[in-house]
Amino acid sequence: MNLFQKFPKTFWVANAIELFERWAWYGFFMLFANYLTSSSDLGGLEFSQSQKGFIMGVGTGILYFLPVLTGAIADKYGYKRVLTFSFLIYISAFILIPMVSSFAAVFGMYLYLALGAALFKPVISATIAKTTTNETSSIGFGIFYMMVNIGAFFGPMVTLLFKDSYELVFYISAGIISLNFILLLFYKEPKTDNCIKKTGSLKVTLGEVFSNMSTVLKDWRFVIFLLIISGFWTMYNQLFYTLPVFISQWVDTSSMYDFFNTHIPFISENYSRGPGVMDPEFVTNLDALYIILLQIIVSSLIMKMKPLHSMISGFFVCSIGMALTLASQDIIFTMTAILIFALGEMAGSPKITEYIGRIAPDDKKALYMGFSFIPVFLGSIFAGFISGNVYQKMSDKVTFVKQYATENSLNIPEGLSSSAYFEKVAVEMNVSTQELTNILWVQYSPSDLWLVILSIGLGATLMLFLYNQFIIKDAK
Repeated sequence: MNLFQKFPKTFWVANAIELFERWAWYGFFMLFANYLTSSSDLGGLEFSQSQKGFIMGVGTGILYFLPVLTGAIADKYGYKRVLTFSFLIYISAFILIPMVSSFAAVFGMYLYLALGAALFKPVISATIAKTTTNETSSIGFGIFYMMVNIGAFFGPMVTLLFKDSYELVFYISAGIISLNFILLLFYKEPKTDNCIKKTGSLKVTLGEVFSNMSTVLKDWRFVIFLLIISGFWTMYNQLFYTLPVFISQWVDTSSMYDFFNTHIPFISENYSRGPGVMDPEFVTNLDALYIILLQIIVSSLIMKMKPLHSMISGFFVCSIGMALTLASQDIIFTMTAILIFALGEMAGSPKITEYIGRIAPDDKKALYMGFSFIPVFLGSIFAGFISGNVYQKMSDKVTFVKQYATENSLNIPEGLSSSAYFEKVAVEMNVSTQELTNILWVQYSPSDLWLVILSIGLGATLMLFLYNQFIIKDAK
């Protein structure tokens, strides 16, 4: 209890702001992949997996690149002012996205939303870094990460209740973000170095930003660290880019449905797409639930570990867990794999921010936190390619069922929605839709994607181990 009392009020306010921001973000983002690719008769846009991968990969990548600039601007003009502007963009973007449906328009609106998130991220991370010490940073960032996952859990749990109207999903996210204006009244600007000037034109500020960027980039050890971490984020992002689609297309969730239908019917009634079929986002959201329940315990266990040691262990476990989520059609197997992934995530992911917060100069916390998003930028780009082009070739059921129909000389009418097309092929082959799914699973081996994900994750783990042994030499 004494340790918790060492955190200032601004630390707790920042964590509450983070909770609602993540609630709003994951409220739509967990559903976003299926919204982009689902059949039109289910409210989806029927984009291809490649188009989905481009929007989520490039769009999210840009979101995580911009903090390199926005973090330094926040250092210049003040955190509270930048947070206010960020929330205004968030709200307007959430309202506008469901009003468009073409690929270009959706991508453009997502980029606008990304700008709001890019303004927010380095500010809130820097606030946590400035309100913790070496003594409190491990627990502090563990609390912060738990807040992230409380928001990440409850966001989808609320919006999934309104999945029949994607417009409401986005509007709910806009409403949740609005609550942060109240919390801003209690947010106190963290102490900054007196040499920081908060005056001057935007041109002068951007000049200083690029000057500071060049200074940071000269730290070659830090740059190598960022490149290695991008491999972790490439693997990690499959949780949102690929797993919901994979579960929707391939995993048999009937046993989970039957359990809840017997013991907790509220869940089977509200988080199901129909009898015997659970919402894939509900399953994926177990990751956040595991973290809510276990993060403080895990953070306490690894509190005395050096950040790099914890990251190496966490990345290794994460890689195994994420690979296994894509290896089976059995929902119990998938749930167990998500637990393994979550344990690794709890040990590794918060330590990235903690490590950068420790090595960043005090007057450039937000700048360095901005650079902490460079690996997420690169990881998002690469993850988008894997969840798009690679997934479409290796694992996409829509692609496989069309190939199957051609190979079996089936005459399927043009212009059908993707779900209607699948049902028509099942009828023509005189099998149920689940039986057709099983046939495609055996014939085309979509689970082979797990080998790709495992290779990326273990590669990043090995590189971080070598970095710690030969570059940092176990100093941090």
